[in-house]
Amino acid sequence: MNIQRSKPLYILLCWICLHTALFAQQPERNPFSQNSSAAQHKTHPVKEAVYGHKAMVVSAHPVASQVGAEIMRRGGNAFDATVAVQFALAVVYPVAGNIGGGGFIVARMKDGKTFTLDFREAAPMLASRDMFLDSAKNVIPRLSTHGHKASGIPGTVDGMVQVHKKYGKLPWKAVVQPAIDIARAGVFLTTREAEGLNEVRESVIEYNKGKHYFLKPDSTLWRAGDNLVQEDLAQALERIRDKGRDGFYKGKTAELLIAEMKRGGGVITQQDLDAYSAKWRTPLRGKYRGYDVITMPPPSAGGVGLLQMLTILEQHPLKEWGVNTEKTAHCMIETERRVYADRGEYLGDPDFYNVPMKGLLSAKYLTSRMASYNPDKATPSTELGFGKDVRAYESDQTTHFSIVDASGNAVSLTTTLNGGYGSKVVVGGAGFFLNNEMDDFSVKPGAPNMFGAIGGEANAIQPRKRMLSSMTPTIVEKDGKLRFVLGTPGGTTITTSVLQNILNIIDHSMTGQQAVNTRRFHHQYVPDMVRAENGVFTPEVEAALQRKGHSFRFTTAIGKVEIIVLRPDGTLEGAADPRGDDAAAGF
Repeated sequence: MNIQRSKPLYILLCWICLHTALFAQQPERNPFSQNSSAAQHKTHPVKEAVYGHKAMVVSAHPVASQVGAEIMRRGGNAFDATVAVQFALAVVYPVAGNIGGGGFIVARMKDGKTFTLDFREAAPMLASRDMFLDSAKNVIPRLSTHGHKASGIPGTVDGMVQVHKKYGKLPWKAVVQPAIDIARAGVFLTTREAEGLNEVRESVIEYNKGKHYFLKPDSTLWRAGDNLVQEDLAQALERIRDKGRDGFYKGKTAELLIAEMKRGGGVITQQDLDAYSAKWRTPLRGKYRGYDVITMPPPSAGGVGLLQMLTILEQHPLKEWGVNTEKTAHCMIETERRVYADRGEYLGDPDFYNVPMKGLLSAKYLTSRMASYNPDKATPSTELGFGKDVRAYESDQTTHFSIVDASGNAVSLTTTLNGGYGSKVVVGGAGFFLNNEMDDFSVKPGAPNMFGAIGGEANAIQPRKRMLSSMTPTIVEKDGKLRFVLGTPGGTTITTSVLQNILNIIDHSMTGQQAVNTRRFHHQYVPDMVRAENGVFTPEVEAALQRKGHSFRFTTAIGKVEIIVLRPDGTLEGAADPRGDDAAAGF
């Protein structure tokens, strides 16, 4: 196989992207509409599933999905495709795809063995507990979200090197090369991508004085159909192609990154880059109505929260109650409220904090957490708090892709820069955005991060520590066989979106695409409100929930779930989320 000389393939992929995504139906861009739930019921887009007999990729961008499918069509396995898709997304999806961020992998081998890889960013050695506070111990606005100090040590490249070294089949150069070709030839922007770059234009200019990355050469705004060429990124990817880990954490790219830190007052050093290593961790496993759920352990808060919610909800007849009905929604909201209260108190990097895992996942503990549940009334978050006796039971931007190969290997990978376009800082000479993951620490106990989540000592800033994450890559099996693979971006809404899609498939007998198309809602303890997509509830259900004491903030979209379902006849269903330019590709 020789993907290094695949320019004709890339030209085809560009035209596929242009004709399938560029003119796709675009949902209204209005992140916090205060209209009623039913106001835009008819405008919610839908997509059709893609089916394959051998392999499937579902990602946030048509070109990235096609690259992954082509890698497997030419003899690669799911892990080769994982590396190829990750690097392709770093080119075609700069809002979240990255080499300057990090993420998590949950994988299931064809023989049923499972593993997780934590390539989450880490705090630099010079990071300190109060680094984002002023002399009066107040949070300095934007310091943890914008600019050079907001960035943790990137983990993506080391994670890809490690997973390929252990499980890849094709040569490393072959799986990196497609991203290089795309960066150099350019990618056609969709309407969403053009609007996204235009929205952050002023911030990109502010934090990148003298640079011209992600700005049009003629200084006009981006438009759908424009071609984004990234030559410096192509060269950075070539160094990764030729030298592997050392092509990023040492040599020219490392020098450029450290120079960027010095230019903007950041604190990442060469010592930090040398010391960083992705970590293999033991997957979390739980059960739900006869299905086995395999998900990510801490520093993911998502996996723990997902299993907690499934354990609680298994005690309720959700199938009988129906999808997004008054009873189902109320029970789910109250469950989410309690689980997210625990999140802020007990979850952090297990290498720095003794997370009480056994207690948090104990059925008895979770039953006790629901003792105050009233089926007729909402529990105000101010009256709830986190579970005080957990140890007694001890005995937004992100992106996700799902892959299944012809042998039955499955990968669920969620990767992130944290906020859209990360810290807004582009590494001069290398052309990639840096993350703003330091905001995912508790910069001050009780102070909310950009997603409104709060935390305490478990997630306080410490050098080398990994910040808590909501990312929840998940694989579900039954009777020892793979059933479906899923995950999503969405900040703190990630875990509840994964939850809802699992319930949609298991309790409500939906196909993967039906599950993804279904509208979503979310509660996270504080702020005490339900964030919900327009049209998720009928007017009658919405009114009934308000009478119970729930308040709402409506939005056009929550998450972008990517699902692959192994159907009973052995075919693969690839379900891409209609809330974005997401696409499935298989054969």
